[in-house]
Amino acid sequence: MAVQVKICGLSEPESLRAAVTGGARYVGFVFYPASPRSVSPALAAELARLVPTGVRTVGLFVDPEDDYLHHVVGQVPFDLIQLHGKETPRRVAEVRGAFNIPVMKAIKIGGPDDLAGALDYAEVADRLLFDAKPPAKVAALPGGNGIAFDWTLLAGRSWPRPWMLSGGLTPGNVAEAVRVTGAEELDVSSGVEDRPGHKDPALVRAFLDASAGL
Repeated sequence: MAVQVKICGLSEPESLRAAVTGGARYVGFVFYPASPRSVSPALAAELARLVPTGVRTVGLFVDPEDDYLHHVVGQVPFDLIQLHGKETPRRVAEVRGAFNIPVMKAIKIGGPDDLAGALDYAEVADRLLFDAKPPAKVAALPGGNGIAFDWTLLAGRSWPRPWMLSGGLTPGNVAEAVRVTGAEELDVSSGVEDRPGHKDPALVRAFLDASAGL
């Protein structure tokens, strides 16, 4: 099966079109005000109308309250909710049950010990996403920092849920990332930007082209 790609943090029609015409399987919208990729529910709803059948829309949230989730979900049609904060397995289960939308939980990896809790989340989430743990500094975001973790930590591992690889992926290293980890799904954000928060359609196409033959 060909590697499937999620382009995350989209905020403009041009880059969204580059993603869907280039073969992206997922498109992601960020609802986290501290991120340069954050969009309003109204803008996300407009962009979601451009997404063709067969491409899945993903809403990324960081430790969201139910009221905020209801506010966004009521305006934007999602195929998947991505929880990218410090949500516990219990909280993941609550969100999944309350909204009846599949949930993907991000697992932040800095070393071998960070993989230990992944199985707990696999019991309650529909999918997992392995991302690099943010740098230990105040300015770091929960994700989208453009850094990779040690991919060999995933080599030869199997998981009871589908999973994505994220963190520091670019058109230039995507083949190596897949070779080392065996990932069948990839999530890219900063690796296809020409400046923080702005997707470069040419880089989006380059990433999808580089992933297409893997």
